[in-house]
Amino acid sequence: MLKPHFVLPLLAVAVSAVATAPAAAQPGSWPSRPVTIVVPFPPGGGTDTGARIVAEQLSRRWGQTVVVENKGGAAGQIGADMVAKAKPDGHTLLMGNIGTQAINPALYKKLPYDANKAFAPVSLVAELPLAMMVNPNVPAKTVKDFVTYAKAKPGQLSYSSSGAGGGPHLAAEMFKDSTGAFIVHVPYRGGGPAVSDLIAGHVQLSFMTVFEASGHIKAGKLRALAVTSDKRVPALPEVPTLAEAGVPGFNSISWIGLLAPAGTPQEVTDKIAADVRAVMAQDEVKKKFSDLGAVPAAGTPAAFGKLIDDDRKRYAQIIQDRKITVE
Repeated sequence: MLKPHFVLPLLAVAVSAVATAPAAAQPGSWPSRPVTIVVPFPPGGGTDTGARIVAEQLSRRWGQTVVVENKGGAAGQIGADMVAKAKPDGHTLLMGNIGTQAINPALYKKLPYDANKAFAPVSLVAELPLAMMVNPNVPAKTVKDFVTYAKAKPGQLSYSSSGAGGGPHLAAEMFKDSTGAFIVHVPYRGGGPAVSDLIAGHVQLSFMTVFEASGHIKAGKLRALAVTSDKRVPALPEVPTLAEAGVPGFNSISWIGLLAPAGTPQEVTDKIAADVRAVMAQDEVKKKFSDLGAVPAAGTPAAFGKLIDDDRKRYAQIIQDRKITVE
């Protein structure tokens, strides 16, 4: 389990505002009422956990309640659509990730919103390296061991993901493509249930963010064979990168970031972005994210927009090259 002081409640509850908060909103200024951060996945995953850490701190700065609302389903499309259609006044935000913003537009032929026009990027929050994890009952202590094991049982092993087309799904498919292992994909409606079934032994493998899995790894409930970034992760210093473990050139990370409905006033998105940067610069917050395997990375709306565009092009090429499809 994650350390108690790092875990925020997993139910969609409001984070109470602090009466003595610095930079509290003045009468008539934004925010004029509670702010909702929609997480387009069930509770328990990395996007959800990160949203709750940020929400708690933003409520203190704004002097308003910040509610985290989980709207999972359709690989994040249901929650994203809710925000796309929300009033563009800055009181409804989306905690999106690389799947919802960069992968889904390249993977799905039709979305319930125009991905190019529906959102105003606000700020990247954190980069999330992935961990290649197995159930402890799997007889593999290294990546090479696992590849040998999987090739001896073609089609008999399965891996969970947070949803078809998400970052963990594509990372696993890249791994299969790189190693020639045939492993069956089992998609879930979020990282929380995907990890739960890996712990229960219903699947043998999963690629999930270190952010959402580090507690389970440290508790011995899961075994990490590698991380997907090009450098080792401070939260799991003993775990090699996939490149170190025998899969040359492998580098695939996720990220989370805040977005607003298109049409939200620029001064509002700029203020939110500035406040997110201030929150992520706090030693307390940096430690929470770093200890869970994330890399704090807040920035400007323009920089976040460029990241989304660049990743969308990169993953569109990966999806095309590997002929990845979803039902």
